[in-house]
Amino acid sequence: MAIESHGTSLLELPDVHLPDLNGSSVSLRAYAANRRSVVVFSCNHCPYVQSIESRLGDIARQFDDVAWFAICSNDTASHPDDDVPGLRIQAARAHWTFPYLVDESQEVAQAFGAVCTPDFFVFNAAHQLVYRGAMDDARPRQPQPIDAIHLLGALEAASENRAYSNGKPAMGCGIKWKEVKP
Repeated sequence: MAIESHGTSLLELPDVHLPDLNGSSVSLRAYAANRRSVVVFSCNHCPYVQSIESRLGDIARQFDDVAWFAICSNDTASHPDDDVPGLRIQAARAHWTFPYLVDESQEVAQAFGAVCTPDFFVFNAAHQLVYRGAMDDARPRQPQPIDAIHLLGALEAASENRAYSNGKPAMGCGIKWKEVKP
């Protein structure tokens, strides 16, 4: 299955474990089991995420047969709103009932090739990547409606085991990488 993945070499849902907002370890592969899955790199402070977070919660509740994950990989030293207390507030505000995971080491973001928030990765039930990119064409403070056209199209493609190539690259706030000390 060949897809335009906008610069990532990731082809399958990695078998990684991350803590959720309560500190419990969640395995992406085990939680996804034999279901389609969506991983979105997210955070609390980003206006791009804030503009779509409620719509994302609505879609996740509508597609309850899909394994949904949000992952925050931001450096909380530089962005304290993206630490666990802020993420809990965001999850409640957006009505997210799916696992919100913390990638403190930033290794998972690097493995995915994630570059911004929100950055969506959609996988079929065999854990193969069918789409990586934006939820839709809407942007904060723009008149365009948040229709989730690319996310919904990718979910349909995942159910049919085909690539979704009509999307757009993710756009948002860059992931806040930790300062590398020599």
